[in-house]
Amino acid sequence: MVSERMLGLGTARSVIRELFEYGNQRKAEVGAENVFDFSLGNPSVPAPREVNEAIIRILQENPDGIHCYTSAPGDVGARQRFADSLNRRFGENYGPDEFYITVGAAAALCCVLNGLSCPGDEFIVFAPFFPEYKVFIEGAGAKMVMVPPEIEGFQIDFEAFEQRISAQTKGVIVNSPNNPSGVVYSRETLERLAAILEAKSAEYGHPIYLISDEPYREIAFSGVEVSWLPQIYQDTIVCYSFSKSLSLPGERLGYVLVPRTITEAEKVYPAVAGAGRSLGYVNAPSLFQQVTSLCCDLTSDIGIYEQNCNLLVRELRNMGYHVVQPGGAFYLFPRSLEADDLAFSERAKQYDLLLVPGSGFGAPGHFRISYCVPTETIERSLEKFRALAESYR
Repeated sequence: MVSERMLGLGTARSVIRELFEYGNQRKAEVGAENVFDFSLGNPSVPAPREVNEAIIRILQENPDGIHCYTSAPGDVGARQRFADSLNRRFGENYGPDEFYITVGAAAALCCVLNGLSCPGDEFIVFAPFFPEYKVFIEGAGAKMVMVPPEIEGFQIDFEAFEQRISAQTKGVIVNSPNNPSGVVYSRETLERLAAILEAKSAEYGHPIYLISDEPYREIAFSGVEVSWLPQIYQDTIVCYSFSKSLSLPGERLGYVLVPRTITEAEKVYPAVAGAGRSLGYVNAPSLFQQVTSLCCDLTSDIGIYEQNCNLLVRELRNMGYHVVQPGGAFYLFPRSLEADDLAFSERAKQYDLLLVPGSGFGAPGHFRISYCVPTETIERSLEKFRALAESYR
C-alpha cells in the first residue's frame, strides 16, 4: 500500500506540463520554429558571465572541499554575504543567523509552512496564485484559503480578504512581482494589508505571519518599485530564490530570511530549521551557496523581458485582448476570449499557440503567457494571436 494522498499528487494532471509535452510532440511534427510555446516560466536569458567565472574560480581554488557538507542552515560565509547585500540595499542590519539557505524558493516555502503549521491552521493566498501553494500548504497539514482575484488590476480584493481572515489564520502568502500576472503590489496595497494584519493579530491574540514569496523580486520594470516588505509589516518572513534573477532554475538555491524582529523569532527560526531537517534537506548545494552569495548583487539581462512585455501588451491590446499591465516577472495574464479558459486554451492549440488556462491559478477566464522566449519568437507569434482573435469574431 502507498499513501493515497501522495499517490494523488504523483498522478495529478499538470496542465502546464501537459502543454509542454504536447508542444514537444507538435514540434516533432511541424518543426520547432512553427510552435509558439508560452507554457513554462524558464528564464530565456543566460546567467551573468560572473556566475560561470565564479564556478571555475571556486573549483580551482577549493577542488577538494567545495563538495563537502555545509552546516544545515548553510555556510556561514555565504549567509553573511546574503545579509550584507540586503543591508546595503535596504538599510537593514541582518546577520547570518537570520538566514536559512534552501533548495530554491519551493523548499523555502515548505520549510516555513511546515515550521509554522499547527493543527487547524489556515494560510491565505490571493488569486491569481502559483498553483503549488495548495500542495505546499496541504502538505504541511494546514488548509489553504483563497481570496478571489481583483481582475481590474490584480491588486487585492480587501473586502473578500476580510471575510476570509479568521482566528485560524496562521499566515498570508504574497507574491510580488506575481506569477502569473506579472503585477507588482503597490505600496498602498501593502500598507493596507499590513494594517489589517496588525489589527487582526491584536484581535486574535497571536501573530499572523506575512510570507513573502520573492523569486521575481529583481525582475521589475522601469519606474516600478518592489517594496521591501519587512519595512512595511514587522512579522514578515521572506522566501527567496536565485532561479530567476540569475537564470539558475536548475541549480536550486534560495533562502529563508527570518528577521530577528518578528514575533517569537527565537522559536520560528529553529522551527524552520527543524522542518528542513524533517523534510530531508541536509543542506543546500554547497557549490551554489558560494556562487550565488558571490553574485547576489547581480542579475541577468532583465531588459529583454521588459522589451518582450511591452511588445506583447501593445500588440495584443491592438487585437482586442484585455491585458493588465505587468510591473515585472515574465508573465502576462490576459482575459480569455471566452468564459471557458480551458476551451480557449484548446482552441489556441489549433494555431500552435501554447497558452496556460487561468483556472489553475484561481482566476478562470484568463490565460498565462510566459514571454521568457526570444523576442523573434514573439514577433512571429503575433499573426497567430491575431488569427485566434479573429476566430471569435
